[in-house]
Amino acid sequence: MIHVAAGALIDAAGRVLLAQRPPGKHLALMWEFPGGKLESGEDARQGLARELAEELGIVIGGATALMQLPWDYDGKSLLLDVFTVTTWDGEPRSLEGQALRWVRPADADPADLAPADRPVLAELARTIAHRP
Repeated sequence: MIHVAAGALIDAAGRVLLAQRPPGKHLALMWEFPGGKLESGEDARQGLARELAEELGIVIGGATALMQLPWDYDGKSLLLDVFTVTTWDGEPRSLEGQALRWVRPADADPADLAPADRPVLAELARTIAHRP
C-alpha cells in the first residue's frame, strides 16, 4: 500500500488549491489536492509539509486532519491522509510544472478530479459552504 498525504489549502475566500497531474502520469491531466507519497520514517504531517515545500514552495503553518481514505486504482492500493491547511508562508507556485488553480469547492466539477480526491471535494464543499 502506498501512503500519501494531501493538503487542502484553503484561502480567506474559501477557495481550495488544486494541482493538475502532468501528462504521461497515471490519471494525467486530472486535478488533485497537492501532496505526495510519504518517505520512509515520515508521518503524514511531515510528508505533507515536505511535499508542499517541494511542489509549491510554501511552509505550512499547521495542518488539521480532515479525513483518511483507502483507495484502489486497478490493483494499486493507496492510503490517503488529507489535511486542511489555512496558514502558510510564501505564495503557492508551481515548482514541478503542474498547472494550479484556486476554486470554491462547490463550484468544482468532481469529474475533473482524480477519483480518490472526489470524496475530499465533497467534504470540503459541505464544510466550507457557509463561508462568505
